[in-house]
Amino acid sequence: MAAKCNTAGAMPCDLTRDVCQLKESVRSQGKQLGRLVRHMKMGCKKPPNQSTLKGLNPFLPCLKPDFLYHLGMDTATTNFPKVFGDVRFVCMGGTPGRMERFAYRIMKDLRLKLSPVTTLRNMTDGHRFALYKVGPVLCVTHGMGCPSISILLHELIKMMHYAKCQNPVFIRIGTCGGIGIEPGTVVISSEALDCKLNPYYEVIVQGKIVQHCSQLDQCLAQELQSLANPCEVDFEAIIGKTICADDFYEGQSRLDGAFCDYTSHSKVAYLLGLKGNGVVNFDMESTAFAALTKRANIRSAVVCVSVIDRIKGDQIRACPKSVSEWEKRPRELVSRYIRKVLLDEVSEAKNVEDVPARCMGGESVI
Repeated sequence: MAAKCNTAGAMPCDLTRDVCQLKESVRSQGKQLGRLVRHMKMGCKKPPNQSTLKGLNPFLPCLKPDFLYHLGMDTATTNFPKVFGDVRFVCMGGTPGRMERFAYRIMKDLRLKLSPVTTLRNMTDGHRFALYKVGPVLCVTHGMGCPSISILLHELIKMMHYAKCQNPVFIRIGTCGGIGIEPGTVVISSEALDCKLNPYYEVIVQGKIVQHCSQLDQCLAQELQSLANPCEVDFEAIIGKTICADDFYEGQSRLDGAFCDYTSHSKVAYLLGLKGNGVVNFDMESTAFAALTKRANIRSAVVCVSVIDRIKGDQIRACPKSVSEWEKRPRELVSRYIRKVLLDEVSEAKNVEDVPARCMGGESVI
């Protein structure tokens, strides 16, 4: 016979009701805690009051508005926290076509898609640089040489500051001339050197020479290299020193420029000397890139593919198809890194209740 409530004392029913209420309260609090942890894990927490960048211009608060002239944006008409506040990765390369292709690659690899009424577009005015945003990734062109990339970096770093971005990672992607390495080899720079093998970026300020350290993030370089397992991919990725030349011809000891005041023997001797000092490639932007990102407390890396062994020649003789395939390799490696970082965060959040479907796979609309 089923037990009946004691209508005289009513204690058993009261106890059962209290236990049920307590369980429901605990369950509700658990859900609230799960949502709180989820928001923290997935970056949905309250927007921070300031960015994580350090050492910036003390006069920035006085610039009202601040015009990012070469990007065609300003703080009066652009809501930087809303538009760029979710940026986690800033990837840059020399040409608009290269970075547009990379933007589409990131869109595919992160399984993002454009809404039916939008298209991937250049967000700048188009006169100097091109900028594409794909979810948490910015894809930007920097032109050629330190003067060009330094202009871009000054304005991009201010953009990240105004957007209150948290710990953005900057990666330069491009091509380079290798020194004693096979064409198609991906080079991840350990540090950027000037043509005198000095590890700094030199700029003249008010008539005085100022030097800034051009060391790159070693841990980031190793993380990137670890994603190029030769057993799984068909190219090699190495870490080595990069010389940042002031120009394309004489500064890189080429024999095919309009002028040449040295011999082929001195050229080879110079390149072999560089190789003996651990230098594996030339580029034209790395010292400025490394120095400016380091000054702002930004983790950064330079990932380039060699399209020629400069010890063997000066002009690129490989067929366009091969060069095109080689150019994809840095993009593939950087894309793997971005995916790994984001997927690792999702994996940490998988045990949290009510993780949004957009974070667990499938497609997300930009």
